[in-house]
Amino acid sequence: MRLKHFSLPYGEQVFKALSDQSRIRILHLILRNKEMCITDLEQVLNFTQTKTSRHLGYLRNTGLVTSRKLDQWVYYSLKEEPADLLTQIFRYMERDALLLQDAETYRILFSNRELAANKLQQTHRWTAS
Repeated sequence: MRLKHFSLPYGEQVFKALSDQSRIRILHLILRNKEMCITDLEQVLNFTQTKTSRHLGYLRNTGLVTSRKLDQWVYYSLKEEPADLLTQIFRYMERDALLLQDAETYRILFSNRELAANKLQQTHRWTAS
């Protein structure tokens, strides 16, 4: 879905949200991965829980991200309407070294998590036999 109304006040909110490097990094990770939990963002970006929550709150209040709770985890994703605009903006920054490093850090974190889950499943199979 594309933005239906890009008014001056909304544009001001979006550009203010993009005026902070931490928020840009958070949005970039969420855009690349479709959805991220707060603990993954903290680990990848090496932010405190307070800093991460503050920036996610700002992005939620601006209307760029939404959240859903699953058990004790909160997952953040881009709202559908501004996703196209943010995708276009991030195309201009696709070779930024810091953003690429964040993406690689998450890729390693995620692959290690999958490896650990597979090992755990194999262990359970061996003990159940």
